[in-house]
Amino acid sequence: MSIVTPILEFIGSLGFLLYGMKLMSDGVQKSAGEKLQRALSVITGNRFIGLLTGMVVTMIIQSSGATTVMVVTFVNAGLMTLTQSVGVIFGANIGTTITAWIVSIFGFNFKISAFAIPLFGLGYFLSIIRKHKYTNIGEAVMGFGMLFLGLSGLSDLFTIAPEQLEKMGWIFSMQEMGIISIIIGFIIGILITALLHSSSAFSAIVITMAYNGLITWPMAAAMTLGSNIGSTIDAVLAAMGTSADAKRSAVIHVLFNVFGTVLALIFFEPFLKLVELVTPGHADPANIAIRISMLHTVFKTLSTVVMLPLVNQLCALSRLIVRDKAEDKSGIYRLEFSETLGKESVATYIITAEKAIADMTDIVSNMFDRIQVGCTKRDKSFIEENMEASSSEENYVDQMHEQITHYLVKCEHLSLSEKQLNHISSMIQIVDELESMSDHCYTTTMLLARTIEKKMVYPAEDMERMLPYVELARQFLQFIRRNINTQLTPEKLELAKELENGIDAFRKDLKKVARKRLEGGADVKAELVYIDLVRQIEKIGDNCFSISESLTNI
Repeated sequence: MSIVTPILEFIGSLGFLLYGMKLMSDGVQKSAGEKLQRALSVITGNRFIGLLTGMVVTMIIQSSGATTVMVVTFVNAGLMTLTQSVGVIFGANIGTTITAWIVSIFGFNFKISAFAIPLFGLGYFLSIIRKHKYTNIGEAVMGFGMLFLGLSGLSDLFTIAPEQLEKMGWIFSMQEMGIISIIIGFIIGILITALLHSSSAFSAIVITMAYNGLITWPMAAAMTLGSNIGSTIDAVLAAMGTSADAKRSAVIHVLFNVFGTVLALIFFEPFLKLVELVTPGHADPANIAIRISMLHTVFKTLSTVVMLPLVNQLCALSRLIVRDKAEDKSGIYRLEFSETLGKESVATYIITAEKAIADMTDIVSNMFDRIQVGCTKRDKSFIEENMEASSSEENYVDQMHEQITHYLVKCEHLSLSEKQLNHISSMIQIVDELESMSDHCYTTTMLLARTIEKKMVYPAEDMERMLPYVELARQFLQFIRRNINTQLTPEKLELAKELENGIDAFRKDLKKVARKRLEGGADVKAELVYIDLVRQIEKIGDNCFSISESLTNI
């Protein structure tokens, strides 16, 4: 029974610690996560801005794992290049050290339970206020309180009476085996961090054990260094089944931590002395918690200083490790829904879907451009150069419609806010309209090809009347392309209405002229095809206006 009780207390305290960290991270991500994740998705090529962004985002959401998973996802979606991702990954590694500082500063300088329980209570009452802007913050505060309750439990558990310490001499003898002790501590750090999926949680455990005298400073340092490699498991898991560049970004994350750790182990004694030197009050044994936090920060910072100038070389090395996939010539579109992201990264799913919708809009725009060509280049070369490509694009858009809709439906089962649910609903409608628009573009191209094959003759002025009509529809489609995935202002919606009304007015005039030609004895088949062409262009305008209305709800 004497062994079972401490084990159960350890499991309970660790559960409080881990769940508290998760609750705190989830609460922050729900309240500010979408803005933070969008900041990541539009990062520039400047590696220093990427470094700063990755550091700040990770410090706020308290999870380098979440940040690196987002980076891998954005690289896979094409929102971020491999080179851009490197700076963000480096910044995330520095930002994750903030948790160790919170634990070392607040965890041992105050009576933890004195503010942990009131914090949890305050957070709970904030979290139960429905439709309140502080609900998610309340969840984060609850997590903060739970984190320190877990830390308090671990601290009590690791507080060993002097007479008990004598019975635990084997622990200390194991730590006095020189390089073997360091290797043991290093391996323990890798394995437990990989198991917990959190270097921050493991750092809190190490700090607590060191503070209570259960492990020595060198052993704590070795375990902390090992945790840096164990923490890469989230990025590795997220990269499974992704593009070559997404896998490379995960590889760079692993290389960063492995390279820095190997250097720190090679120069272990000088490295510890450097950490001791820069730690305030380093001579005081009671400051070991601060010293471990300082080790974490110094290690990450030095690794970044050494490796940031080598970004291009790192990318080249990652390309040697992960070879390019054989070019997919099947023409099959896939958008995989990865469970690895977790329910707390809803915005990352939404941003990925937005990128897919933007790509779909580009393809539809290309299809429409073929219509303009067909209205001016009325010979057999138009059929040879455009029909097969148009058919292929239409088939590809159909696949995108199915895959993106399936992806968005799965997103609806995540933990969504009302705003996000409306956003996804609007996106599903937009995808439907884009698919319908691709059908109209393909049908129009087919009609143009028929007029060429059947050698239908139209007066020059009739086709000239068609050109400004097609151009107006093209302008409307380009308006959609520029504003896709952004909320339309009332002024922009008014512009969309003007474009829609302009297309309707053109359609009436063109159909009226065609009917007059019919009444005047013109070729019936040719005029009916002409009217059908006018009708298809109008439908494309209708699709554009429907998308505009949906964009007001984004």
